[in-house]
Amino acid sequence: MGSVWGMLALHQVTKSFGELLALDHVDFTVAPGRLTGFVGGNGAGKTTAMRIVLGVLAADSGEVSLDGRPLTPADRRRFGYMPEERGLYPKMPVLEQVAYLARLHGFSRTEAFDSARSLLTRLGLEARLNDLVETLSLGNQQRAQLAAALVHEPTVLVLDEPFSGLDPLAVDAVAQVLQERAAQGAAVLFSSHQLELVERLCDDLVIIAAGRIRAAGSGEELRARHDGQRYELAAAGLDWLVAEPGVQVLERRPGLAVIDADAEAAQRVLRRAIASGPVERFAHVRPSLTEIFREVVA
Repeated sequence: MGSVWGMLALHQVTKSFGELLALDHVDFTVAPGRLTGFVGGNGAGKTTAMRIVLGVLAADSGEVSLDGRPLTPADRRRFGYMPEERGLYPKMPVLEQVAYLARLHGFSRTEAFDSARSLLTRLGLEARLNDLVETLSLGNQQRAQLAAALVHEPTVLVLDEPFSGLDPLAVDAVAQVLQERAAQGAAVLFSSHQLELVERLCDDLVIIAAGRIRAAGSGEELRARHDGQRYELAAAGLDWLVAEPGVQVLERRPGLAVIDADAEAAQRVLRRAIASGPVERFAHVRPSLTEIFREVVA
């Protein structure tokens, strides 16, 4: 079935529940052909934002658009959604259920079963196609839920904690399927508490805390924006570093130190290290997503 890819955007989206301001003028985009990681602590607003994108909740103000125009019900029928609370029918066989969902999106019976079988096989469930959902492990139920979100070939994917509770092999299988969908042009937004995984997989990142977007952009943009003056020095005999003017030692173990220093102090450190003996490595260190997250939500 044909697809038309588009840029998903939230513009100044606000949502309150009574006295609780869940989303405060939220702005971010999810580009076609890219994986966007949506990260934040519990209660930060991730699920609320996703439900507004899907039309499950209505925003108090602001707008969600696709390619610069307000979302319509027809647009949302081309979306795939994986909720954090799994919602498959427990008494229904896995293949039959996923194919049934494809039929609801207009697939013929043959197309629906072919698409469902192919997806479930890719996700490692080929031996469980005729098993009831309730007999699957929680991890396998999660894989089946992802297949349900993907089976109709959506143009936009919105996935709430898709990697939660998965073992490393399942994480790899799910990640590969999502990367393939993005490579085909889909816009993929997924939330996760696993920052290392988000950093490894995602092209773009959105960090939210207390209902407000604290940082958004590509991984490289965020690292450049939050780049400090951190250097890693691998050399012997670094005891002198602690007394070096303008240098803060952030981490220290035998033969290795991570320091915070401006460019002038860093060059002075390098000259002294070379004068003291062989230097194995001296490199500028870009911050990790975990470090950026801690900085922007503090």
